[in-house]
Amino acid sequence: MLGLLACTMLAFAVGHYPATPVEVGQVLSNALFGYPSIADAALSQLILQVRGPRIGLALLIGAGLAAAGAAYQSLFRNPLVSPDLLGVSSGAALGAVAGIFLARDAWMIQVFAFVGGMLAVLLAYAVAAAIDRHHRTLVLVLCGVAISALLGAGVAMLTYFAEPQQQLPAMTFWLLGSLSSADPRDFIWLVWPSALSVLLLWTQRDRLDALAMGEAQAASLGVAVVPVRVLTIIAATLLTAAGVSVAGMIGWVGLIIPHMARLLVGAAFARVLPASLVLGGGFLLMVDTCARNLGSVELPLGVCTALVGTPIFLWLLLRHHRYGN
Repeated sequence: MLGLLACTMLAFAVGHYPATPVEVGQVLSNALFGYPSIADAALSQLILQVRGPRIGLALLIGAGLAAAGAAYQSLFRNPLVSPDLLGVSSGAALGAVAGIFLARDAWMIQVFAFVGGMLAVLLAYAVAAAIDRHHRTLVLVLCGVAISALLGAGVAMLTYFAEPQQQLPAMTFWLLGSLSSADPRDFIWLVWPSALSVLLLWTQRDRLDALAMGEAQAASLGVAVVPVRVLTIIAATLLTAAGVSVAGMIGWVGLIIPHMARLLVGAAFARVLPASLVLGGGFLLMVDTCARNLGSVELPLGVCTALVGTPIFLWLLLRHHRYGN
């Protein structure tokens, strides 16, 4: 937690208009407790209204994606599972691109993305249930992959027909991921579904540990497998769809952070979930801080998470192969 606090203070301080830790502390304390601030009004506005919402969103979205990844990996007993397994990211992408294509405003684009992500997972689950009720987990994964491919084709089709001067750049910018347009309303939009989903996952922590041993063993221990699976998928999908609807396509967080959490605290979901929340929030915050400070123009957040996440994932694979843990 101290590391996360240090990362947060660093994110508030650095930028094209830097601030000292004292100034950041004064501005934040003034906002929280009404203490007098030594910073001028412009710096206070920069910290509270520009960097504040962006930092809050980075923490919230990173924590949510990491928690969703931990839940999916535990549920499907596969360390290569990520939050977009069942098509939620592809559905959100299609919804956002459709909103841009229909010339909706930013708020409606977020709603389109959120609804698209949720509908994609519902479609994958409905198709899996109709195909095979006895091997639903495997069929669900396969249906998710197929639905993702279909929705990806829909995204490509809309970008092909998009107006090249305004719509196409907006679609491309969204698909690359960014927090540059962070707004306090986005934080309010995210915090309630995120908190509800994390609470729901926390209530299933013991049952997910039982499912990690296999569905037959979990059922023999009295775990209702189907309700646990449904609740976990709903919570993880809600976390992912909410985050993607605000920030665009951001990968790797939900894949590598649960690995790092298990490396630090063990495999029990009761410890992996809070560790993933802290590590995921800190990871995305630091990547976003680098994305907005490393160049004269801001780098796409989705590209930066891939650039940072890929070598970390390869290192985790190498470590697992070398040490067998």
